[in-house]
Amino acid sequence: MSVKLNERSSRITEGDKRAPNRAMLRAVGFKDADFEKPIVGIASTWSEITPCNAHINKLAVEAKNSIESSNGKAQTFGTITVSDGISMGTEGMKYSLVSREVIADSIDVVANAQAFDGLVAFGGCDKNMPGCLMAMARLNIPSVFVYGGTIMPGKYDNKDVDIVSIFEAVGQHAAGKIDDEKFKGIECAACPGHGSCGGMYTANTMATAIEALGMSLPGSASNISESKNILQDSAEAGKIVLKLIEKNLRPKDILTRKAFENAITVVMALGGSTNSVLHLLAMAKTIGVDLNIDDFNKIAEKVPLLADLKPSGKFVMADLAKVGGSAGVMKVLLDAGLLHGDAMTVTGKTLKENYENTPPLSDHHEIIRSLDNPLRKTGHLVIMKGNISPNGCVAKVSGLEKTSITGPARIFESEEECLDAILSKKISEGEVIVIRYEGPKGGPGMREMLAPTAALVGEGLGDKVGLITDGRFSGGTHGLVVGHVCPEAQAGGVIAVLKEGDMITINADHKELSVDLSDEEIEKRMKNWKPKPMKYAGVLRKYAKTVGLASEGAITDRD
Repeated sequence: MSVKLNERSSRITEGDKRAPNRAMLRAVGFKDADFEKPIVGIASTWSEITPCNAHINKLAVEAKNSIESSNGKAQTFGTITVSDGISMGTEGMKYSLVSREVIADSIDVVANAQAFDGLVAFGGCDKNMPGCLMAMARLNIPSVFVYGGTIMPGKYDNKDVDIVSIFEAVGQHAAGKIDDEKFKGIECAACPGHGSCGGMYTANTMATAIEALGMSLPGSASNISESKNILQDSAEAGKIVLKLIEKNLRPKDILTRKAFENAITVVMALGGSTNSVLHLLAMAKTIGVDLNIDDFNKIAEKVPLLADLKPSGKFVMADLAKVGGSAGVMKVLLDAGLLHGDAMTVTGKTLKENYENTPPLSDHHEIIRSLDNPLRKTGHLVIMKGNISPNGCVAKVSGLEKTSITGPARIFESEEECLDAILSKKISEGEVIVIRYEGPKGGPGMREMLAPTAALVGEGLGDKVGLITDGRFSGGTHGLVVGHVCPEAQAGGVIAVLKEGDMITINADHKELSVDLSDEEIEKRMKNWKPKPMKYAGVLRKYAKTVGLASEGAITDRD
């Protein structure tokens, strides 16, 4: 049975009753023939506020031209983005994870209100990528995601530098390890142009995860910002979305359990961000796939860490692109039987078919290790549980020689308090820092703790102290750190009643996060605990009232 290509949009374009609707569409460029074509929405996260997205308008134009030269009609609309790197360490970072929900909501609103037949979405920074995918999952109309690409590294003193270099330089400068001139030099060189943060931080992690999910074009995750490849992919996405409409191939046909297992596998192999746990859970919940936090450990047991990429390694995504990119990595994992090759993708082909003719990685063994010589035999993301976090928490152990610590707690009620203590040299080797009331409800917004963790590295304490928080970490974070502690402090989690000097154990090998307190003592302390009063209005208040557990993706659209 043939598919009516403009089935959705015909609700607002066909019949005498819709003459007023057509009149308004004529004012934005529609002609008679356009009312019979499928209408594709182009969700653009273009913004001048962040280098990750400052070039995306050019990509949206390529997609629009491609759609309209392939017998479709395109309508471009904007959605928001915020810059994690710019808001990091400030009150503004409370809005970062919130923006993921706002982006999903806004695309949902426009695509349904305008009855689009298909969707192409562009993203660059950390939250607009999962936000776009969550919207696609809700809409379940033929959709393609296009990544804006990675930034090139900057150069200072003949060495590559990036955004994490300057975050760590803050600690180095405070410790007197670098002078003012070098400090300013790194700042000025860290971000040389447009594109997403260059290491295997959250943006590049989510780009590779989305490629593995089958929702973007093969090899697109490792594209360099503003390269010819991205312009070509943007145009190709316009053609592909029309083919998806013809085939009636929708996100629910692609975003299956196998697809999410593929995404987790690629994240583990490449040393991806802890944020991938949060975002993949959120996307799975939205599409209705039964994925839970414990699945990450199950997959990690089977998948070796192959990539020597920043923040814990030496290289950036631009280096990987030179030796074969994300497509080459997918080919390695497929050939090893670590991916479900029969998973469907937006190309209309299976994952295996997409990469069967991909050439092998070239001269890659420094950047991507061979399967028989991995950096780590199992995945680098570890889901830990214990009496502090019975619902689970997330640690990243790539690059760590020391994966456990037991030490006295140092309690901080916010990120700012902790950073001040680090820079004032009030943290000692062997201690375990606790930053609480930074969770989804308690922050609100679950800020990333890159400023304190980078300062610890800069001070030389990165592998000498532990840190736990109900907040998140940037993809640029590394060290003996544990995030997403759940339940969070504001929800009555045990982290809320920890005291200075309590002995805390972080043991990644045993997947344990615990405090040396009896159940009776914990219960006694909880009887005297009360949640903190809400001090925010507007979107943060709405978010705090509706957001769910971090262990379930911290989504607001839930039962």
